[in-house]
Amino acid sequence: MPGMAANCEIFENIKLNDSKYNLHFIEWLEPEKKESLEHYSKRIALMIKEKNPILIGVSFGGIIVQEVAKIIPVEKVIIISSVKDPSEFPVRIQWAKKWGLYHFFPTSYVTLIENITKKIVSSKKIHQRIDMYKKYLSVRSKNYLDWAFKNIILWENKNPVQNVYHLHGTKDHIFPAKRIKNADFLENGTHVMVLINARWINKKLLEILENNHEENV
Repeated sequence: MPGMAANCEIFENIKLNDSKYNLHFIEWLEPEKKESLEHYSKRIALMIKEKNPILIGVSFGGIIVQEVAKIIPVEKVIIISSVKDPSEFPVRIQWAKKWGLYHFFPTSYVTLIENITKKIVSSKKIHQRIDMYKKYLSVRSKNYLDWAFKNIILWENKNPVQNVYHLHGTKDHIFPAKRIKNADFLENGTHVMVLINARWINKKLLEILENNHEENV
């Protein structure tokens, strides 16, 4: 399951042994009006046909797979660049929850800001980064973005699942490593390490899948 607003192309560099593992990718559904995270996760669970699957989620997708694991039997849950508990959120998200600030995030202006920035900023690096965002962050409906921001900020993780395997970067700017507990850390890994550090991710996934990895709780 990809991260918020991302499509499954973010997994293009994730390679496992095809003779042993079948990869199935879950794209985001459009949220229903005032849909709860629990109900949304039930709809995602209905898309999973395999018995006792191994669920892997990135960022907000990591939150979703933890919720799905409360609904269906799973073999393992692996999260990447995500959180296991609201206590791992940065202070800014905790404040946003306290003050209800998710109501004021201008999600409808995300695409407009990108286009304006690209026109007025001549930096080639900035243009490349915006083009990358457009390729991988293609889920952009205002309804979805409003719903996603709200449900990340309000997530409480009641009755958390156990033995969650957590891969995280020490330079993650969304979920800072200093607040993350019981994870396998990649030195200098960022929030997009699933894309740019796929070799390390693949190695760690293999260790987890082959049960040669210490469990994180």
